[in-house]
Amino acid sequence: MDGREQDEAQSKYSFEDCQATADWLLSQTAVRPLVGIVCGSGLGGLADALKDQVAFNYRDIPNFPQSTVHGHAGRLVFGTLKGRPCVCMQGRFHLYEGYPIQKITMPMRIFKLLGVETVILTNAAGGLNQDYKVGDIMIIKDHLNMPGFAGNNPLAGPNDERHVYVCLFRFGVRFPCMSDAYDRELQQLAFDVGSELGFSDFLREGVYCVLGGPSFETIAECRMLHKLGADAVGMSTVHEVIVARHCGMRVFALSLITNKAVMDYDSEEKANHEEVLQTGKQRAEQLERLVSTIVTRLEHNNNFA
Repeated sequence: MDGREQDEAQSKYSFEDCQATADWLLSQTAVRPLVGIVCGSGLGGLADALKDQVAFNYRDIPNFPQSTVHGHAGRLVFGTLKGRPCVCMQGRFHLYEGYPIQKITMPMRIFKLLGVETVILTNAAGGLNQDYKVGDIMIIKDHLNMPGFAGNNPLAGPNDERHVYVCLFRFGVRFPCMSDAYDRELQQLAFDVGSELGFSDFLREGVYCVLGGPSFETIAECRMLHKLGADAVGMSTVHEVIVARHCGMRVFALSLITNKAVMDYDSEEKANHEEVLQTGKQRAEQLERLVSTIVTRLEHNNNFA
């Protein structure tokens, strides 16, 4: 894609497009969300935990993409979680579905325009760290953006800098910092909550690596990523994190380790999507308790001041 084509692609997902979608949603519900939650593969039950739900199918929302992946319901759900107003994506979008990277991250900009201040992202991931077990929950402390190394970054193209320092809803600066991508206070909060709930035995902290997918990784790729410092690998989340931080929202993210990456040529193990969904189903209740309790504590930390 040359520079002109890139500019045209970016312009299709402009501030005005995002604003139109946000305005439409706000006209359809009285909920004014302060927390945005993104559910990964098999983890859509988080949205079902919302009270007083108002739900929209992605296909009915102006300018919104549609999820094509089994295990992603494709609904945007507004409601309250332990009394806190939230909006939840029951299914997300991925590079491997064929969407431009600006399209798959558009919901983060819409979150911002809805009034969201904190984004919580979940995903299913393969464990590269040999100490991890299937069913562990990894709090993401940092990431490796492999598509970004090849220039596929959601912030590529023109940056809308009009009124950045005047209007709160223009997106962000040209070169946003990513050394603080994952909010450290929220990570500590998650460990504190996990300890109180008795989840310490399966709660981890690590680095998440994103690849383009949809094929799972080769053994050589898993070995390389592990040597580079990745503890888990998946096909989502990082692009959304970049855009959420560009918009000035706080970010907390976690991975459910649904399979162990194959690192041995003598192994008979093979990664598959059904295993991902099954593990998500088994751990879903505890993950929901963790996230809902974190949301409740946000108010105590004055995160909405």
